[in-house]
Amino acid sequence: MPVSERQLAGFADKHAWQIPFDTSPRHLAGSGDARHVTHGLAAAGWSAVSDPLGAEIVLRSPDLRHSLQFDPHSATSAWWRLRAESADSEPGWYAEFGELVPAEVLAGFTDALISPPPHQQDAWQPVTAAGWHRDSDGTAHSPDAMCHIERRPLSEFHERSSWHVETREPGHGRYPGPRIWHAFLDERVPAHLVGSFLTALTDDSPLLRGGFDRTAHYSAVKEPSRLSPEQVVDAHTARIASLRARARSARRQTTKPAPPGATAHTRASSTSTRR
Repeated sequence: MPVSERQLAGFADKHAWQIPFDTSPRHLAGSGDARHVTHGLAAAGWSAVSDPLGAEIVLRSPDLRHSLQFDPHSATSAWWRLRAESADSEPGWYAEFGELVPAEVLAGFTDALISPPPHQQDAWQPVTAAGWHRDSDGTAHSPDAMCHIERRPLSEFHERSSWHVETREPGHGRYPGPRIWHAFLDERVPAHLVGSFLTALTDDSPLLRGGFDRTAHYSAVKEPSRLSPEQVVDAHTARIASLRARARSARRQTTKPAPPGATAHTRASSTSTRR
């Protein structure tokens, strides 16, 4: 079901009166507006299957293989959960994200579900390109040392590596500080989704937050944005339209019939084999 005019109006009502501030670094910018994720998936044809009067939101993809669960009353620190069911030769997978993961960073992951990037890059490439420190033991950390990325090694229980991301308060010596948010991507999450998430996380461009937003970390840098509240709303509407178009294009690519030449070649090969 596409995003309705009423839903877009609700987004506009919230943001039209907020003075936007450029907030960085991203891992300390706070959660932002969850509709950056949910509106994007709805525009791509994902439908709500949860109780419309409940606090929990569950969205399911058009092919019913993928699902997203947003539960602000979760008994654990995982407010966002994404799952993929096994299909043909593709295994199922699971990923979860904490309350204060920025919605725009999570959207890097969900946007890649809607329309995979053309090239499957090394997941570490955007991390090192952004100037994050890469360690020799399969870990990396942000310049302020508050966000840590770890690719867990193989074990007797897991054939492939899983990814763990944590943002923490500054610690004391060897003891880490309290956790701000986390992300876990199991060993079967496709590489292009991992890479897209880490690209969005390590991007040094600021995120927009309202002047009275209280989810950003106290050490985050906030500067008045050049964008007006109206431009923020317009950008969201343009994003929704773009994702809708990308989803349609992706569906056309997956349902495109084989070219006539390929069919003829197949028939010819079959005839030759019978002879």
